[in-house]
Amino acid sequence: MIPKVFREVIDLGDGREISIETGKLAKQAHGSVVVQSGKCMLLCTVVSNYEQKDVDFLPLTVDYREKFAAAGRYPGGFFKREARPSDGEVLTMRLVDRVLRPLFPKDYHSETQVMIQLMSHDPEVMPDAMAGLAASAAIQLSDFPFECAISEARVGRVNGEFIINPTLAQLEESDIDMMIGASADSVMMVEGEMDEISEEEMAEAIKFAHEAIKVQCAAQIRLAEAFGKKATREYQPEREDKDLEKKVRDMAYDKVYAIAKAGSSKHERSAAFKQIKEDIKATFSEEELADYGGLVSDYYRKAEKAAIRDLTLDEGLRLDGRKTDEIRPIWCEVDYLPSTHGSSIFTRGETQALATVTLGTSRDANQIDMPSQEGEERFYLHYNFPPFCTGEARPIRGTSRREVGHGNLAQRALKGMIPADCPYTVRVVSEVLESNGSSSMATVCSGTMALMDAGVQMKKPVSGIAMGLISDAESGKYAVLSDILGDEDHLGDMDFKVTGTADGITACQMDIKVKGLSYEILVNALQQARAGRLHILEKLVDTIAKPNVDVKEHAPTMVTRRVPNEFIGALIGPGGKVIQEMQKETETTIVINEDPVTEEGIVEIMGVGKTGINAVMAKIDAILFKPTVGSVYEVKVIKMLDFGAVVEYMDAPGNEVLLHVSELAWERTENVSDVVNMGDVFDVKYFGIDSRTRKEKVSRKAILPKPEGYVARPPRDDNRSGGRDNNRGRDNRGRDNRRDDRKPRQDKKED
Repeated sequence: MIPKVFREVIDLGDGREISIETGKLAKQAHGSVVVQSGKCMLLCTVVSNYEQKDVDFLPLTVDYREKFAAAGRYPGGFFKREARPSDGEVLTMRLVDRVLRPLFPKDYHSETQVMIQLMSHDPEVMPDAMAGLAASAAIQLSDFPFECAISEARVGRVNGEFIINPTLAQLEESDIDMMIGASADSVMMVEGEMDEISEEEMAEAIKFAHEAIKVQCAAQIRLAEAFGKKATREYQPEREDKDLEKKVRDMAYDKVYAIAKAGSSKHERSAAFKQIKEDIKATFSEEELADYGGLVSDYYRKAEKAAIRDLTLDEGLRLDGRKTDEIRPIWCEVDYLPSTHGSSIFTRGETQALATVTLGTSRDANQIDMPSQEGEERFYLHYNFPPFCTGEARPIRGTSRREVGHGNLAQRALKGMIPADCPYTVRVVSEVLESNGSSSMATVCSGTMALMDAGVQMKKPVSGIAMGLISDAESGKYAVLSDILGDEDHLGDMDFKVTGTADGITACQMDIKVKGLSYEILVNALQQARAGRLHILEKLVDTIAKPNVDVKEHAPTMVTRRVPNEFIGALIGPGGKVIQEMQKETETTIVINEDPVTEEGIVEIMGVGKTGINAVMAKIDAILFKPTVGSVYEVKVIKMLDFGAVVEYMDAPGNEVLLHVSELAWERTENVSDVVNMGDVFDVKYFGIDSRTRKEKVSRKAILPKPEGYVARPPRDDNRSGGRDNNRGRDNRGRDNRRDDRKPRQDKKED
């Protein structure tokens, strides 16, 4: 018996729909939904344990996986099964996590899992745009303590018109690709890339997406009410002691305020704050600390946050003594590493990133193999955040989700400035060496300079800045902070990162923690970010004004050449013999791809220096060489025969043709060596395909003057009386008689 199914439909306004249904699948989960658009189906399940864990954070896991069976495909690899998540899946997990996490109570510490799976794929639907909707809808059907319904939507713009959840084809034509996460009341998360748009255009795109999200949130609420809204579960909240909170605040606030106002360095400030906390704890007995020592630490952090925020709002000062719109000192350097193809250092305050660039062929492209997306990236960026950059020692267990997310943001910031005709596959790697403030934005800046140092002809340089916001709803005061510190990231109401050129925004990432942030404040913050971004851009341009004209001497030069389809086989050779020998002899790397439209071969030749590349180009010219009828070519004798000489075209080594003995000279030639010898170089005229021999014909004598008194031999008349065969008596022999004569021999043999 099929259980009762509850369903809600969301109209996207252009003939497309998104449906949310529950009641059929995964009923033992605390909440489960199937979200569908077209043939794309996501299954989302949520479970949260009833026991609280002894931790001071929410142990939330958001997991997004795409099943290869959803697209009728097999997973790659030896075991043919889905294994660790791809970068694309990790990025979707982060998008959903960032919106969900702030809506759980701060004292809710139960192990919670949100699992989203792509079960059916539709090439016209991008599933990541529906992952946030699926997660929130499943939670609405559960008994979790969760503040309100949320959703996420992608917004694009094609020909000036905004589109919600565009198709992949539409997105390729769009100048905006942004994901927005929001509740019905507030925007909470923004991330995406743009084609140098203005701050006002970005705000308009966010508004447009928010209107669509409001409709999606309402549909979730209707579904939960129809299904039967569950009572919110009870859980053991954290202890509270108002008297203790006031006592700790009174002891900490003024001291923290004074240290914050002093404008000290990160480590000095951290040590001073730690000492205040230790002094406060020392006023309590061991028994008291054993009983509520955790509360003392929590209330101290609360007092510290309040003091620092008040300093900024009341006096416009920050932890390191800067004003709200002031950027920390910057120094930069390029060509720091002698062996890389490009390198740079970007240092801003206590944040430092060292970027390297490596140039390669299409064979080095980053392969994307997901059920929802296949292809390759010819430009990609990797970001590493080792523990020493924050003065810590901790285990390294592979690439973290944070590193994947920050690297993707920097990649999106820069990729639009890589010209379409760049012949290289370009890999940028950012090594964060110090961190106190946005290292992802330092990566954008160091990446820009390293690319220009490597000779990649960027359209325009890109810079990035991390911004913060501190606001007070009661007083209406707010302060936008440029170039935030790590501490300011935690205590603020919004942190956002914006990258761009002098002409507009190329990428952004926002996490908004305050409810009901007005668009006026948002635009003001973006305008302040623009001023800071341009200031940083000046520092980059002062260091390296434009891309180097050529790659470095030790870096490979790339040349591409198009070859007609019929010549690709000759270029590769039997079993790859020709191309392998060329690579070995010229010390180059040769890659051949096929143009899917023209079916031409696109030959990539990469090597250090011009000598090897020129040799390969000459070989290709030789393979493609087609002599023109009536033209004269210089040739060289490479082989002597009784009936002529084999000559090679000097302009196309490897291309050979027979020069018949009769075409050597006007005079009768008995021996080939009487006229030419091995290694001789001379001119010949090309006559095309000889109608009699069906072979190419060249002549030396055709370009020589005729000797005096020369009389040409009359042409042979094959139709003259008797014929050649009759003179030789072939007809008298008779083929039929010859066959008949053989029969007695066979009989005799049998006897």
